[in-house]
Amino acid sequence: MVMRERAEPRPNFVLNRGEYDQADKSRPVEPGVPGFLSGFGAEHLPADRRATRLDLANWMTDEENPLVARVAVNRVWQVLFGTGLVASSGDFGLQGAWPSHPELLDNLAITFVQDGWNVRNLIRRIVMSETYRQSSQVRADLAALDPGDALLGRYPARRMTGEAIRDGALFAAGLLEEKLGGPSVKPYQPAGLWSEVSMPQSNTGRFELGTGQELYRRSVYTYWKRAAPPPAMLTFDAPSRESCIVMRESTNTPLQALVLWNDEQFVEAARNLGLRSLGLPRDEGLGALFLRCTGAAPDAEELALLGDTLDALIVRYEAAPEDASALISVGMGAMPSEDELRELGSSTGELAAWTLVASAVLNLHATITQR
Repeated sequence: MVMRERAEPRPNFVLNRGEYDQADKSRPVEPGVPGFLSGFGAEHLPADRRATRLDLANWMTDEENPLVARVAVNRVWQVLFGTGLVASSGDFGLQGAWPSHPELLDNLAITFVQDGWNVRNLIRRIVMSETYRQSSQVRADLAALDPGDALLGRYPARRMTGEAIRDGALFAAGLLEEKLGGPSVKPYQPAGLWSEVSMPQSNTGRFELGTGQELYRRSVYTYWKRAAPPPAMLTFDAPSRESCIVMRESTNTPLQALVLWNDEQFVEAARNLGLRSLGLPRDEGLGALFLRCTGAAPDAEELALLGDTLDALIVRYEAAPEDASALISVGMGAMPSEDELRELGSSTGELAAWTLVASAVLNLHATITQR
């Protein structure tokens, strides 16, 4: 919260029993680090100034300090693998976990510093490794020896974050707006949530839904009200941001499936995803849809199940055109007209059927799991 140092430093004193209103004026303190650490004292600074936050930052990232680089590397590893090389990523002390691969952690940390603390190069190095690129399939020869995958004999499959799931659905549907930068946006969320927790005169007292491409920007640009965060993100274990956390929890609940089935953003994405396969031969369209979501082609059994489901849904929605229209009208995006559907040799009922099939594929374990 500090943009620059004060021209006239504020005096600081030891607080009796830590109470902010009990300063002991006879015991002034200066900025520094604990004396038992090799730090920056008066002997390391010009005589006409005292230590600043910049000095602290330089001390933390000094080549003689082994901790910061290891913590940073461990956090990146945690993002990519779900668990850090030190499992207790918020505690590198004696009460924390020992590194599972200490030599690897040292090597990555030293290289990271020598490379000028280049995070992009660190990520590139890890994701191009054989360890990251291996299959998540459980190997029979390691199942009993290493059931927890401490030896990294396979990639640790895990459910993606809410942000990644949303962005992935929009990308598969051809809706994702990939422009970089710009102000925060307000995509779909249930009406009235902000009014429950806001003061009437607040500038965030009423939620105003975005328009146009604002609805399809990457989740990193979503406007975040800490008292009422985006509910779909919370359902997928995103933190409220009322306080900092080192690692997110990862749960598996029925509410998550309900979000993927019923949230306006995902229903609209499913419609557009189905529309991309409309007009293709049935099996070809189903194969393309499945590939876009899971990164793999469906096998014969999966293709047969999808085909049977699609056929049954077409019969159901052709017999209930009002239900079909209600389903495909979800969302603010433009819908194909009846004439455009006829040009594709299709109908409203068929598009509704494809929408539900696409919704089912977006809900699959293979779609929302990084593996």
